[in-house]
Amino acid sequence: KPQRRRDPPASRRKIPPPPSFVSPAADPAVISPQDPTLLIGSSLVATCTVSPDFHLRAEDLYWTLNGRRLPAASYAALGPTTLSVALARLNGSKQQSGDNLVCHSRDGGILAGSCLYVGLPPEKPVNITCWSKNMKDLTCKWAPGTEGETFLHTNYTLKYKLRWYGRDNTCQEYHTAGPYSCHIPKDLALFTPYEIWVEASNRLGVAVSDVVMLDILDVVTTDPPPDVHVSRVGDLEDQLSVRWSSPPALKDFLFQAKYQIQYRVEDSSEWKVVDDVGNQTSCRLAGLRPGTVYFVQVRCNPFGIYGSKKAGIWSDWSNPTAASTPRSERAAGGCDPKGGEQNTTLRRELKQFFGWVKKHAYGCSNLGIKLYDQWRVWLQKSHKTRNQVGKEPFTLLFPGSGGGCGVTPPHTHPPRDAGGQGGDAGASGRRRRGALLLSTGSSRR
Repeated sequence: KPQRRRDPPASRRKIPPPPSFVSPAADPAVISPQDPTLLIGSSLVATCTVSPDFHLRAEDLYWTLNGRRLPAASYAALGPTTLSVALARLNGSKQQSGDNLVCHSRDGGILAGSCLYVGLPPEKPVNITCWSKNMKDLTCKWAPGTEGETFLHTNYTLKYKLRWYGRDNTCQEYHTAGPYSCHIPKDLALFTPYEIWVEASNRLGVAVSDVVMLDILDVVTTDPPPDVHVSRVGDLEDQLSVRWSSPPALKDFLFQAKYQIQYRVEDSSEWKVVDDVGNQTSCRLAGLRPGTVYFVQVRCNPFGIYGSKKAGIWSDWSNPTAASTPRSERAAGGCDPKGGEQNTTLRRELKQFFGWVKKHAYGCSNLGIKLYDQWRVWLQKSHKTRNQVGKEPFTLLFPGSGGGCGVTPPHTHPPRDAGGQGGDAGASGRRRRGALLLSTGSSRR
């Protein structure tokens, strides 16, 4: 009876060698140089060497740059599995993350890749400007050099230190006021100048700006003026009154302030600026159009803080506040179309005259443009009188005694004196010391 063959123990069995295979972790090919950084205009020869495990030859390969196939004329076989490509006079990288140089197999598969960084060294940053919001922080902005970050990503670092002592400090909060800005929120010293500069760095080098020296007190700005109110001036058709409050954040500091106003009509984007407001917290806008909605904004420039000699920095504009002038009650076609211009000219001349009177006349202490405004209000309430503006004379009579000023509107005569002389008393009054008489319009009655 034939005997059954016994198999040897598993530990003694011969295992045939496995078929050759490629490790999943193996790189199909290698590009050299890997991720180079080059100046604009440089040339480069790159090589792609395929792993022997992939059984590919140099003639099975081709190159692309940013997805575009490079011409075969730029290739050269340096060995059975190595293909090179020559790139001449390179332009700046099309993207800051680098241009993609890729080696492909004949069927389009990606074997290896490399990033080309082509650009210029950074130029020193320029135009460093800084401001402090209510002396509590410091924000600085700057501009990059001529080329900026056109080709290569550039890092910017703002540094600062006290001028005569202290260590270098690095700003941490970037892009708070734009792409090239940094914010220092606290721990700033007053009455001591700072040195401030910006460093720019990229793959090709480092550039440092000029050092700027400043005192926090010289670069103070503040919030827009609060509590902006715009209202009508009685029944005056061409005026609006604007009032606001001083910036509260600086109320405890010794400083001066100057203000600007800008205004526009509702259906226009063009702003008109009033520069000569000074340090007042109110202003009257004149020469406006009747029955028109106006938007008004105010801003503040705090200067002279603790004796600083610098000009100060303007705040942002306040939010627009709207108000409308009263509508005109004149009948259509019932007035001279140039009457508004005449009234504006007359008002300007009277304002100049009142200024002269204050300097040279005596016994008239409360004289001012408000007196003329009161007369105009009275004038607008009488339709008959309105139609006669510019045609009939009116008289402003300023007595030289009694310390007061009176208005004599058209067709209105001063009261008779004790002697019963009627209108002639006005003539004798004009001969008294300090008595002044202004007449406009026709001399005929």
